[in-house]
Amino acid sequence: MLSKFTNLVKERKSEIILAIGVALISLFSFLMGYITAKYQEKEPLIIETTGEEISEINTGL
Repeated sequence: MLSKFTNLVKERKSEIILAIGVALISLFSFLMGYITAKYQEKEPLIIETTGEEISEINTGL
């Protein structure tokens, strides 16, 4: 059983390395984006106009 697994790993060594590399790059990219977003926390956007004010602005055009 173990010899079959080692033979499979030896036969597909380049594909395994490629898959691990792609997974690590993807994980690194996600983490960098997540960390960057954490440091760029902004205050929420608050809309202070009412629907009536917006309709008055639109009809004035």
